[in-house]
Amino acid sequence: MKKLKKSVENIIRELEKREETITFAESCTGGRIAAAFTAIPGASNVLNGSCVTYSNEIKHLWLGVEDEVLANYGAVSRECVSQMLDGIVKMANADYAIAVSGIAGPAGGTKFKPVGTVYIGVLTPGEKEIYHCIFKGNRESVQEQSVQYAVKKLAVKLNI
Repeated sequence: MKKLKKSVENIIRELEKREETITFAESCTGGRIAAAFTAIPGASNVLNGSCVTYSNEIKHLWLGVEDEVLANYGAVSRECVSQMLDGIVKMANADYAIAVSGIAGPAGGTKFKPVGTVYIGVLTPGEKEIYHCIFKGNRESVQEQSVQYAVKKLAVKLNI
């Protein structure tokens, strides 16, 4: 947990130096990424807001995820997370964004998308990457691993 806190502090300081902002669109992490950031003094200098978009309807209404994407690929997909990134960065007028959608469990998994399947997207100025992860453990563990992975990927993008 201390490592996560330090990484988040470093990201906030770097974004402050750059005078850039960040936002989050979270599903299976339920706001844990935003909570990790808002626990750090000075987060308000880089974070204007974020969304927990748990249902497909809210992903569509708030973030503009296309109904066809949800019907054809599902909420736990590269395509959905890509559109979540586009929607949240536009809504929050941010420079950086993280979006997460997955199956934290204990139920909800399938043969093709087992419990622990998580898609994590990181959007930076000029680049969008989406990672397909399979995390092990209980619900809380999958959520925590998702947060840590997302923060780590953003830190790498910021070269910190």
